[in-house]
Amino acid sequence: MTGTAARGRRPGRDRQAVLLPPPPGAPAVSGTPRSTAVVGGGIAGLAAATALAERGVDVTLHEREAHLGGRVGGWTTRLRDGSTVTMSRGFHAFFRQYYNLRGLLRRTDPHLSRLTGLPDYPLRHSQGLYDSFRRIPRTPPLSALGFVALSPSFRSRDLLRMNPAAALPLLDVRVPEVYARYDDVSAHDFLDTLRFPQAARHLAFEVFSRSFFADPRHLSAAEMVLMFHIYFLGSAEGLLFDVPREPFPAGLWDPLGAYLGRHGTTIRTCTEVETVSRTPKGAFSVVADGRETEYDAVVLALDTAGLRSLVARSTDLGDAEWRERVARLRTAPPFLVSRLWLDRPVAPDRPGFLGTAGYGSLDNVSVLERWEGEAARWAVRSGGSVVELHGYALPEHADQAVEVKHLIEQLAHAYPETRDARVLDARHEWRQDCPLFPVGGYGDRPGVRTPDPGLVLAGDLVRTDLPVALMERAATSGFLAANVLLRDWGVRGHPLWTVPNHGRLRLRRAEYPKGVSRVGRPG
Repeated sequence: MTGTAARGRRPGRDRQAVLLPPPPGAPAVSGTPRSTAVVGGGIAGLAAATALAERGVDVTLHEREAHLGGRVGGWTTRLRDGSTVTMSRGFHAFFRQYYNLRGLLRRTDPHLSRLTGLPDYPLRHSQGLYDSFRRIPRTPPLSALGFVALSPSFRSRDLLRMNPAAALPLLDVRVPEVYARYDDVSAHDFLDTLRFPQAARHLAFEVFSRSFFADPRHLSAAEMVLMFHIYFLGSAEGLLFDVPREPFPAGLWDPLGAYLGRHGTTIRTCTEVETVSRTPKGAFSVVADGRETEYDAVVLALDTAGLRSLVARSTDLGDAEWRERVARLRTAPPFLVSRLWLDRPVAPDRPGFLGTAGYGSLDNVSVLERWEGEAARWAVRSGGSVVELHGYALPEHADQAVEVKHLIEQLAHAYPETRDARVLDARHEWRQDCPLFPVGGYGDRPGVRTPDPGLVLAGDLVRTDLPVALMERAATSGFLAANVLLRDWGVRGHPLWTVPNHGRLRLRRAEYPKGVSRVGRPG
């Protein structure tokens, strides 16, 4: 049911946003109490814990780290100048079509006043080409037409060389059918079929595909096509986004942790779950820090490596086929976040965030004092700047020190005024824990439900069959996992929203020119 026909408050400006009504049931748990262990305190685990606690479930949230938020978490560190600051795994864009994530944040911030919008989403190529989404219409297909008309990376002769037949299905994405059509093709090969101008390919597609932390040659084309649908061709929310006004703990997760506490949730940070097993009565035994506790249900909201490891240790969970699917999950290549505290400001006209192409391993640059209060206060005190650099899909066995040096060198090319800046302090995060969505991997990816009633999965690695990605996939899967348990207990679940699950044009397959029902294959 589309948003125009559904009841309920619309979460954004897109009149075609889709409401997923909640499973019916009682307003809250009554009678026999229900208990659930949520394993993992990232976005997915927080969403699941919130959805369950609000319905009266006794929730215990286990998180291995000392902080909440998972890959969007943060922790304190002391700089050489004595300042206490917050470090994280780097910049995250809170797009306006992240309806369920934003719904989670509204629990403690009804007007999302802790977020602020950046005025543009600029992309720059090292050869001088520059794209911007600020002046582009937000409603499809005007968004695509406006981008092509305003972008310097699309020249008339390049447009004549493109393959419009191969691009036509981009306007008619259908979920989950998009996986049947494109999952066995790489994003790289799909772009080859389109014959996009090389500069436009870097700016319009590869910058986005690398946000999945993967090389386009190893990323499923279905994921990239879906991403273009979510952010550009299928949603009227546009490509501008919000960012937190303060670091992630203060701006997002500390308030939500307090909210969960008021709803009776027990939060156990610095606690790693060792095993989960079934009891003879059908409950679950969770062993954490040597202590064994029984629960009626369990939500596993872990990253790829964490889920694989816990399932391997918990030998009686699921069946052989499901366990093998979990074991086959893969992580994306490593990525690097370098945050630099510089002794001088960058040029005042630098954007708060810049996506880059052609600068070696440098994928984007953030100037944190442009929006984050903590960084802005440090910049005022010191007269400097807080600059963050990201490099995605780095070689598996790369030398971290060498990669840090490369990022800083490329910053000097992108922002020449930093060439002579002195780095007063720096923090570097080298991680490899994001899920990989490989070519042909969709059918093997586990979903929210498992073979064990009462055991559910959540996280951005989980298959949902909905048009969601990245942080929004994590939040949505957390709510879906909670809804599965609530439905089994006869309790009403939570409504969810997504961007439209189909393209705006709804073309008939017979209208596709012969040869485009699958990329590079006969139709």
